Amino acid sequence: MAGYVAGVDLGGTKIYTVLANREGEIVAEVKVPTGAGWGYRQVLDRIAETVDAVCDRAGVSLDAVAAVGAGAPGPLDPRTGVVHQAPNLGWRDVPFRDDLAARLGRPVYLENDANLGALGEYTFGTGRGCSEMVFVTVSTGIGGGLILHGEIYGGAGGGAGEIGHIKVVPGGPRCGCGGRGCLEAVASGTAIARRAREFITAGAGSEILARADGEAEKVTAVTVAAAARAGDPDARAILDEAAGHLGTGLAVVVNLLNPELVVLGGGVMKSGKLFWEPLDRSLREQALEAAYRRVCLMPGALGGRVSALGAVALARRGIGIQSGG
Repeated sequence: MAGYVAGVDLGGTKIYTVLANREGEIVAEVKVPTGAGWGYRQVLDRIAETVDAVCDRAGVSLDAVAAVGAGAPGPLDPRTGVVHQAPNLGWRDVPFRDDLAARLGRPVYLENDANLGALGEYTFGTGRGCSEMVFVTVSTGIGGGLILHGEIYGGAGGGAGEIGHIKVVPGGPRCGCGGRGCLEAVASGTAIARRAREFITAGAGSEILARADGEAEKVTAVTVAAAARAGDPDARAILDEAAGHLGTGLAVVVNLLNPELVVLGGGVMKSGKLFWEPLDRSLREQALEAAYRRVCLMPGALGGRVSALGAVALARRGIGIQSGG
């Protein structure tokens, strides 16, 4: 049997593709702009080109690739291979899996990118040895994936794990999903930056503004974290607030699923103890005591490779190679 699998992490701005050997070790990788504006067929071609490129870099032919795992953003059905909606790509109800398989001439296995993040950490990262795990990524938005009994839990239509759309502030800020007060609208990197601009408009957050070279529109979550580390009380208040909301959302998940482990990734989690400590405090105060005692919060181990490695794990499972857990 061919000894390699490819993993594709498709995003709105980049395609990150890796080639892994039979042991799951990455032997080649490539990252290119998505070029979403070129259209669906052109993006498919672009993905196929990256698979060819990693094979070339590893010195193997495409025939040596047994399967391809792919992650895509937005609601999708891994059973039918249809991406129902990917706003950042301009896609709606496209048969992505089958079209990519036809383009490559290899079997393709498809999952939501957040679910692949969970599978990546479960197979190769922090979640190894743990069969009940929740993965949460906190960056521009907030995504989640569930591993229950060692398997991705997708729900009735593949849409389970949308942690970012738990309502934590009734009537709160508008979310990209159209609702109000979602976790993503109050605790993501985007939300932190928006809250900082509100402070600046109100005449506060001087250190935040200084670190953005005096331009409020340049403020990001990274700016806020840097100001908080420098001792700015407004920046610390913003991080405390966002972390508290995240703790509220995680308490819902922990009480409902009673996981062994919650793995947290994404750029916001790099804020360090200024974010982790109020998050843990909020979770402790709101989760059931027994559930809180049982769960462990840990940072992800795979960084920006997490979804691509999850795609590798998905492809390996597809051809009958089980590992991790």
